[in-house]
Amino acid sequence: MDVLALLKQDHKMVANLIDQVQECEPGDERLRELGEEMAQALTVHAAIEEKFFYPELRDRAEEDEERVDVFEAFTEHDVVKHLIGLLKSSRRNDEQFKAELQVLGENVKHHVKEEESTIFSLAREVLEPEELEQLGEEMETAKQRMMRGAAKSNGRKKKATSTTTRRKAAHKGATRKKRR
Repeated sequence: MDVLALLKQDHKMVANLIDQVQECEPGDERLRELGEEMAQALTVHAAIEEKFFYPELRDRAEEDEERVDVFEAFTEHDVVKHLIGLLKSSRRNDEQFKAELQVLGENVKHHVKEEESTIFSLAREVLEPEELEQLGEEMETAKQRMMRGAAKSNGRKKKATSTTTRRKAAHKGATRKKRR
């Protein structure tokens, strides 16, 4: 798959999640799930862009302004990563969490708009069609590997959480027996 098609596919998927967030009220159980899904998708997306796509464009850009555009994209990723970090913290109420998801969504929409115009134009200018295809295949492979790793990690976290919950419950039961 062409790298630009791959990235657009990711952009559409995240845009759908952002739209779903807008439909939720603070405290809606789906917000946590949507937040986790957005965080994972954006983390993987940013990682493969930063490893494969942006360095290639930065190295091939012939004008200073083109390189500035690429560094702006890197910087926007840093902002998104910071916002994802806020989502993962546990120091907020339902309204604050929804607000943070909305701000993340607004930043992502801005980034996508600029990327699909400025960065994609640069890519078409400096990369041959075969290179766009090859880069897309490399990035798709890396994305799948990262998603599998994230799924395994989430499975281990859920298993550890349920084990910890069972241990706490067993400890609580043992403590109650001692008190009697």
